[in-house]
Amino acid sequence: MRKMTSGSGLGDAYGATIDRIKAQGGDRPGLGMSALMCISHAERPLSADELCHAVAIELGSTNFNADNVPSMSTLLGCCQGLITVNKEASTVRLIHFTLQEYLSTSADIFSTPHSTMTEICLTYLNSEQIMAIPADSSPNIPNIPFLKHCFLYWGAHAKRELSDHARPLALQLLLECDGHISIKSFLEQSGYSWFLRTGRDLRFNGLHWASFFGVAELVAALIEMGCYDTDVEDFWGRTPLALAAENGHEEVVKILLERGEANPNKPDASGLAPISCAAMSGHGAVVKIFIGREDVNPHRRDNAGTIPITLAARRGHTEVVKILLAHQDVNPNKLDTWDATLLWDAAAGGNEGAAIILLGREEVNPDKPDGDGRTLLSHAAGNGHVGVIKILLGCQEINPNKPDNSGRTPFSHAAGAGDGEVVKILLGCPEINPEKSDNDGRTPLFYAAMGGSEEVVKMLLGCEKVNPNKLDNYSITALYFASGSKLERLMKMLRGREEVNPDQPTH
Repeated sequence: MRKMTSGSGLGDAYGATIDRIKAQGGDRPGLGMSALMCISHAERPLSADELCHAVAIELGSTNFNADNVPSMSTLLGCCQGLITVNKEASTVRLIHFTLQEYLSTSADIFSTPHSTMTEICLTYLNSEQIMAIPADSSPNIPNIPFLKHCFLYWGAHAKRELSDHARPLALQLLLECDGHISIKSFLEQSGYSWFLRTGRDLRFNGLHWASFFGVAELVAALIEMGCYDTDVEDFWGRTPLALAAENGHEEVVKILLERGEANPNKPDASGLAPISCAAMSGHGAVVKIFIGREDVNPHRRDNAGTIPITLAARRGHTEVVKILLAHQDVNPNKLDTWDATLLWDAAAGGNEGAAIILLGREEVNPDKPDGDGRTLLSHAAGNGHVGVIKILLGCQEINPNKPDNSGRTPFSHAAGAGDGEVVKILLGCPEINPEKSDNDGRTPLFYAAMGGSEEVVKMLLGCEKVNPNKLDNYSITALYFASGSKLERLMKMLRGREEVNPDQPTH
């Protein structure tokens, strides 16, 4: 399909407008082009205040001059109508998505945009004004609006492109980050606010930060400088290697293992080794690096007794499961600490791909129960994993009516969960007995009524085999469980069956 910016169309119009921007007098060309670069290459939309501060930064300067900050109206004029302010979102954007395409594909407009963005962010973070802010301060400082964007994204830009000008600025920040406001704020914004509330020692140094972002050149430089121990632990016991593995940074993982001689089996506070961090995050290429080493144990258990392949199966990372299965002989039927098999973890988590791979192995028993007597089909039915249910029902070894230790069948668990789609699928299986009672004499109708699912109750009442008057071991019916002000509709539905005894006791 022909691009909208090709030929003599929009591309020429955008080019002519940029020529007008560059032909303006004074500092207006610089402001206009800087604004376009920041908007088109930022990792997220910038607010008006963020953009105004970004274009005011003098690259490499140790002092941020607030007098250089232009007004938003000035920037709008400098950009000759190519940018606009989204008042609802309070962000600045390009006038059309085709302009983004034009700016991204025209290499002669911005030569090294991500490196320049790195310099902008690092100059701001290394400025005297930012360095003077106490480490435990909130990053939401009115007169420093660009702070949060800089500490969250400088590394993303540096990973894409790092110039000779940006490199020393990055090393300066990484070597002096102890006590910098960015560290606490970065961790807080990255999902670790729970730890910050504990008041424990906040350990997170420059090598941790560079490894987290995956900037290989900076990691290598820090190792060569001998500034940090490559196995130093952060606040959660994670090494730089674990952080790189968790975030899928292959080159950094190789550098830490080869040059830094990092310990590939060192666990964090949860007992997770770097290979587990990579497996649970779905980074197959990093997992391959680890299993290619003789000193890495691909079956190492964490504090919960879980091995890497199980972590991958639970989270739906089929490719990682395939990689680990191909590496060494793994017993898919072996029970973990929670009496569950690898196939059970895949099925219970709704991982269809992993389930198919595992079911293809001859030694796998798809009907093997866990410690509670629940089969894979039982867990999949109770959790609403339609795809896995269909796969399991296609296996000859599966008994769809197999009860667990409490006597409940997969269908009973599906009815109790109130999942109409799963109930419909199971009812379509001729082997399913919708009236099978558990150890307390309660049928799936009882559990559907308990859960308050009108849809499932209606479906069950439509089955000829279902007896709405059936008594459990305590001489009560499903109508009893459907009683109560919130379940009046269910009561009416149950009583709508001619054979229902209205004199049965209710709440």
